[in-house]
Amino acid sequence: MKLARMPDGRPEIFYTLQGEGRNTGKPSVFIRSSLCNLHCVWCDTPYTWNWEDTTYQHESDAKYRREEQIIDFSIEEICEAVTAYPCQNYVLTGGEPLLQENAWLTLMGVLSGSFEIETNGTLLPGAEFLEKISQINVSPKLANSGVTLEDRWKPDVLSSLASTGKADFKFVIATPEDFTEVTSLVRDSGIPGDHVFLMAKAGTAEELEKNQGFVADLAMDEGFHYSDRLHLRLFGSGRGV
Repeated sequence: MKLARMPDGRPEIFYTLQGEGRNTGKPSVFIRSSLCNLHCVWCDTPYTWNWEDTTYQHESDAKYRREEQIIDFSIEEICEAVTAYPCQNYVLTGGEPLLQENAWLTLMGVLSGSFEIETNGTLLPGAEFLEKISQINVSPKLANSGVTLEDRWKPDVLSSLASTGKADFKFVIATPEDFTEVTSLVRDSGIPGDHVFLMAKAGTAEELEKNQGFVADLAMDEGFHYSDRLHLRLFGSGRGV
């Protein structure tokens, strides 16, 4: 598998608390894959896709070299790394992890435990994958991502994920105007309101403190969930947390 590489050369596999969504606070082992099919301007993992030979824009001006940011790790090596931790809740994240669906299927076939996936909602996994996964954390992108509607919004995929009963849908809110887009997209895709989470756009704990209030108010007004970003509060914005 192509995994994100930590600055010290290790793959980005780490034990922490889930920081967002329904399972906030749950001890989890994260496995971060590299590569993504989108390019959000505020993405907190641009080192999984913003390569030197691309023209993608990002809030930071940094570009990355593939050979420095990607590490090839076998299923056996991943199993050895994750089983060193006292936890069997695994979070498959990225980048966009569903670009490597078959490899995840193999991993889930040999690991014991429960599995969450964090996905942007543009790719629909197959029936075998959906059967094995316990929780689907979908983060559909809004216009504030800087990605075109055609690339980021796949209502058929979102409707299919919603129908599994395993999916929650998290929307990153930068301004109150984003909320109008959320309500329209939720309605058009048939996403149940009790599976919608609003989360403030924030790259630091300070930015989260600044923006969390109005996003929490919007969630309460509509009856949606509010999602914190617990990892920012506890650990900051570094890799591997």
